Amino acid sequence: MVLDRMGKLHIEAYIRFARKFYGITKEAGKEQYLVPYLMSSHPGSTMKEAVELALFLKRENIRPEQVQDFYPTPGTVSTCMFYTGLDPYTMQPVYVPKDRHEKAMQRALLQYFRPQNRALVIEALRAAGRADLIGFGEGCLVRPDAAYQKQQAAKAGGRAGGRPGQKRTGMHTGVKNGKGRAAWQKGARRKG
Repeated sequence: MVLDRMGKLHIEAYIRFARKFYGITKEAGKEQYLVPYLMSSHPGSTMKEAVELALFLKRENIRPEQVQDFYPTPGTVSTCMFYTGLDPYTMQPVYVPKDRHEKAMQRALLQYFRPQNRALVIEALRAAGRADLIGFGEGCLVRPDAAYQKQQAAKAGGRAGGRPGQKRTGMHTGVKNGKGRAAWQKGARRKG
């Protein structure tokens, strides 16, 4: 049995449990759901681990409504790691996120799907070196905001707006005059 730094089982145990739970629920003809308990900024959690968890949540179609940010609780191994920066079992250094802004970014990643988190998620992905997850593709966590699109266009020597590889039709793909991407697609279908 492999435990993580919080003393919890590896995520694979959750996946096995969830599949079994939903199988039994379906067999019983009931509609029941699991509500995972998630914590951000736990000792040992870097931005990289937070991104990996966000990708897992997306892949498993889990959209947590509540995420708890780690704060030390007396008498726990996690609190020991928080204050000492060491894993008490191995005495090896453990990264401890303490910066308020970094903690906010890690938390936002776990709720990447919320529009109000988009700017923080973009910042977190860039900080983690995962700007590839910003875009319109199936595997992306968040769509770019106007500032990010403008910056990318400047790097590429083009104009902001649109998606990579998109044919330029003279139509704006962003939100302008109340028209969004759906309106653009509808217009593009009529033209072509």
